Amino acid sequence: MTLSMSFPEIVVVLAAALLVLARRLPSSRARRPVTMGASAVVLLSAAALLLAGVRWQFVPVLAGAAILLSFSLPVLLGRAAWRAPWWLALPGWAACAGLLAAGPVAAWAFPVPDFPEPSGRFPVGTLVLEWTDPARPEPATPDPDDRRTVVVQFWYPAQGSATGTARSVYLGRTEREARVVSGAAADYLGVPGFLLDGASTARTRSVPGAAVAGAGGRFPVVLFSPGLGGVRTQNTAWAEELASLGYVVVALDHPYDSAAVVLADGRTIRTRVAATGDEREDERRAAGWTAVRAADLSFVLTQLGRLDRGGVAGPLTGRLDTARAAVTGHSIGGAAALLAARQDPRFAAVIDLDGAAHDPEPRPFRQPVLALTHPVDPADNPTYIPRLTQVLDLSTATSYRLTVPGTAHLTFTDAPLYLPPVPALAGSLGRTAGLRLTTATSAAFLDATLRGKPGDLTAQLSPYGDLTVHHADSEVRSGE
Repeated sequence: MTLSMSFPEIVVVLAAALLVLARRLPSSRARRPVTMGASAVVLLSAAALLLAGVRWQFVPVLAGAAILLSFSLPVLLGRAAWRAPWWLALPGWAACAGLLAAGPVAAWAFPVPDFPEPSGRFPVGTLVLEWTDPARPEPATPDPDDRRTVVVQFWYPAQGSATGTARSVYLGRTEREARVVSGAAADYLGVPGFLLDGASTARTRSVPGAAVAGAGGRFPVVLFSPGLGGVRTQNTAWAEELASLGYVVVALDHPYDSAAVVLADGRTIRTRVAATGDEREDERRAAGWTAVRAADLSFVLTQLGRLDRGGVAGPLTGRLDTARAAVTGHSIGGAAALLAARQDPRFAAVIDLDGAAHDPEPRPFRQPVLALTHPVDPADNPTYIPRLTQVLDLSTATSYRLTVPGTAHLTFTDAPLYLPPVPALAGSLGRTAGLRLTTATSAAFLDATLRGKPGDLTAQLSPYGDLTVHHADSEVRSGE
């Protein structure tokens, strides 16, 4: 179990715990030197924490340490300390122990995310661009001159970087942007902002602006749309793994939908999406948000073609194979990916990461689909799987629905890396197992559909869960 604690944090907890034990030493000769040594270590480590910036998780630890130091003062001064009877001292011991334990527990529950090292042969670079569609008005504002603008982040195969090169900030181009985004995400989720402090300070495995890999030719492209209120970086571990395997992953921020979108001119656009509680009205709104996202995805694919041809400035000119482009997304982003594929035949494949379909007029489409879902209780959500099945059956290519035991809705994102490992929240697979299965199944599907890699895709996907194969005219459950 990783506690995600720095050396001074570990030392201050252990030294404060030693102060508790020192109070109960039977020999006064031993009590004073142990108390003096533990107190000195507590003071030094606490000072180091204060200078470096105390994480919120360790505020209770410092409070407990301060109480223990005040109780230890008579011993430090060489005076006889009053020792309370056990029945009176026990609540005080328990309170101090609780304060000391709160730090490690909170650090474990809300760690600074440690992103897995990508397994592919390429190092990973990243860059952020901002594009405006001159042909499309911004649907969220009444200004007829306001054009739709999206922010896109690339993860791409890169050349090796020098040792010590700074890795990218997780939630933004800068630390300031990361704090803005984490605060907005906390507001959207309705939780205190400090709970996401770890995510706002995290660094990923990619290098900003790294040179594109010299080998590999033209890379297949994978577009990604985040969940409702989600942000472009929410699947960074997945994107970095695919980039290390030779794909260019391009994730979108959808203004007025994503929790916060920080534009190049410094403006921050906060989300305006909200549920009403009325099922029919919420479905109408979801269909509208899905349609806007689908249009964003098609626009970005067009821009990627221009970038590859040199019509748009960028380091990936001549390296993007937009004829081999997959459209993907999580939650409502997955619904947008399905809709974008039906509307735009340029997309060659679809990955839907636990997204219910929100297409009011589902019609046949030609792309194969991989849909990953968590186990859904029909009593809780009776329409999710039937509607998704209806859409998958409309594909004229073989498609796959994989229900993965032990997962929850957020398992298919970076969330398990920095949220408490509570099954209802992030599934029961731990911090990294969900990420590994999401990247492994995605890579197998993309290799088969975009690269034509030979092999039995059904056999590759089946070990990960309950697989249903949707053929053009039938549905077959793996193992039947």
